[in-house]
Amino acid sequence: MFHIFQYQPLRLITQNSSSSMCLKLMLSRPVAFAQIWKSWFSSHSLLGKKNIILMGPPGAGKTTVGRIVGQKLDCPVIDIDDDVLETTWNMSVSEKLQNVGNEEFLEEEGKALLKFSASGSVISLSGSNPMHAAGMQHVKTNGIVVYLDVPTTVIMSRLQSKQMDRIVGLSPGVSLKDILQFRKQFYKRWFDIRVLCGGDIAAEVVAEKVLDAVKRYQDSELETFISTRSGRSGSSMEEDSNKLYFSDIVTQGLALDGGLFVPERGLPKFTAEEWQSLIEATYIERAQVILERCIHPADIPASKLAEIIETAYGENFSCSKIAPVRHLAGNQFLLELFHGPTASFKDFALQLVPHLFAYCIPRSCNYLILVATSGDTGSAVLDGFSRLHDTDKQRIALVNFFPEDGVSPIQKSQMIGCQKENAWSVGVKSDFDFCQTAIKQIFTNSDFTGFLTVEYGTALAAANSINWARLLPQIIYHASAYLDLVHQGIISFGSPVDICIPTGNFGNMLAAFYAKMVGIPIRKCICASNENNVLTDFIRTGVYDLRGRKLISTLSPAVDILKSSNLERYLHLIANEDGQLVTQLFNQLENQGHFQLRKDLLGKLQQDLVAGWCSDEDCLAAIHSVYSTTGYILDTHTAVAKVVADRLQDRTCPIIISSTAHYSKFAPAILRALRIAEINQNPLSQLHLLSSYSALPPIHWGLLETLKKTGNGDHHVCAADMSALMSHIETLIQNHFM
Repeated sequence: MFHIFQYQPLRLITQNSSSSMCLKLMLSRPVAFAQIWKSWFSSHSLLGKKNIILMGPPGAGKTTVGRIVGQKLDCPVIDIDDDVLETTWNMSVSEKLQNVGNEEFLEEEGKALLKFSASGSVISLSGSNPMHAAGMQHVKTNGIVVYLDVPTTVIMSRLQSKQMDRIVGLSPGVSLKDILQFRKQFYKRWFDIRVLCGGDIAAEVVAEKVLDAVKRYQDSELETFISTRSGRSGSSMEEDSNKLYFSDIVTQGLALDGGLFVPERGLPKFTAEEWQSLIEATYIERAQVILERCIHPADIPASKLAEIIETAYGENFSCSKIAPVRHLAGNQFLLELFHGPTASFKDFALQLVPHLFAYCIPRSCNYLILVATSGDTGSAVLDGFSRLHDTDKQRIALVNFFPEDGVSPIQKSQMIGCQKENAWSVGVKSDFDFCQTAIKQIFTNSDFTGFLTVEYGTALAAANSINWARLLPQIIYHASAYLDLVHQGIISFGSPVDICIPTGNFGNMLAAFYAKMVGIPIRKCICASNENNVLTDFIRTGVYDLRGRKLISTLSPAVDILKSSNLERYLHLIANEDGQLVTQLFNQLENQGHFQLRKDLLGKLQQDLVAGWCSDEDCLAAIHSVYSTTGYILDTHTAVAKVVADRLQDRTCPIIISSTAHYSKFAPAILRALRIAEINQNPLSQLHLLSSYSALPPIHWGLLETLKKTGNGDHHVCAADMSALMSHIETLIQNHFM
């Protein structure tokens, strides 16, 4: 019997209670850029003779792919059906199934698997092996389970053409599609690595994908992150010890040099065939596939990631499609991002990120999350972190800073109503830019952060879009929107679309550009600004100029922003990761209030982005016009994007407009746009007034409930002073953790 021990990727995580960082120790350095797979595999022999275990539905090609992988690695190949089951039973699998029936077959198959042992082999499981828990646990202990994920429609076509009759569960009244869908839950439970397999992909190509995936699984040290204000890391031992991984940067939030974290080797690329294999998938399935490729299993294993995604999106969204795409008019489509619990696109990240954060942080350290919001982030982050398990709430708390007089009355009431025992709101007597800048300064104040760690055992972390983990869920919905248009027959895969997004902090726009980078055919990203149009001016001229600008309070407060944090990540990308240049530009912005791009960089930027802006008057007119012609109500931010899209699109391809919030969050503006009645200043009265008009679409399901809870709820108010903010932070830590 071979020696059994649980296989893990090559990174060992040691947690230190006195720091928010996780220390990563490398157990092995793989042969760089191995020329042949055999030599690569042998270089990892210190891990023991592990098996590569191929799993998937019947017809996935496990046997053929297994033989090819075995040939490339020059190792034994074992097919469970042919080499184990039929040898053990002395009869064919189909005969056994016919003799004993479905339930007894699964039990007998599992018993045979429990008696099976192998090492250093490629093993092709049967399609039903994963349905026997004990048998799978036994096999998985000494191997890496690779899931060949083939679309159900492709599997059905293959099986029907082969007239296969030995499928467990197939009987009169039970369809093949039902069986395949039922089995997915078992495949998802056991795999370590997923390999997407399109309809016409050759077995040789699948085999190479398997080997690439196994190598990635073992080479976790390669998926590191750098700051936008530094260069690529080198290869010295000192630099190796300072490498940062996903689990580090989720908790750290902002780099120590003031920059933002980005993946050192860029985002993963999906082939056209891989995207097409997701056309039939649900939103949750698409989310898991994309996040598996962006988050290494050494940071979060696939099974845990699946659990987190299901928790985030399974029941917390009112629409089963999570992020549906709706036709508006002509070639314009709306991506509805307001079906989450707090009625804005922020829910997509902030229902997910708290669970990622809770999994990644050391168990022996307390964390206080700092957030700055211009409106929608506040209620979303409060709601998201309040849904953590009780044990996590005891060690994770959150404080949300917002401009006291710079958000809508309903947004403010939401933030007060969403406060929980571990999550609080603090109004600041200033604007969003002050709140955001203050948080950045607090993070880079080593004296203050060090004091909190030593005195209270508490580390600070960020949940704003400066946190890399906030961007990943946004990439998903932009990709999913495109796939939905393909699924609906609006376009064929490969046809371009334009994207128009109301943007102030540039995070949502950056996520759309990242979706383009990973393979979604987005042609132009259109930035829509309100009267705080610094981004529009910058994209048109290459000059980012804050001199003499004052923030204007508009009807679309979520984009009332002058300093666009995530622009830094985009400039780092188009500048070929020149951290020195990025540092120079943003230091100049901070110290002199402006900077100018070089002509070559401006040229690159204008190939990707176009921009326009919209006045409050045009915003209200758009809301009225769209409702009059379609019966649909845009919120004020979506109306800004609609106006800009009308002006800038060339109508040669579909355009997807991000509908970033539900209209009922901005009731006074909607009542004014629709010319309904005199506006009452009480937020709850405003919602009741909107809901009283039966001709209008229903108000958001969560808003009334939250506002009813607000009642006479209170919140802290703070002066626009750094010392006052730090004092608030220390007091909240004392009250919650001590």
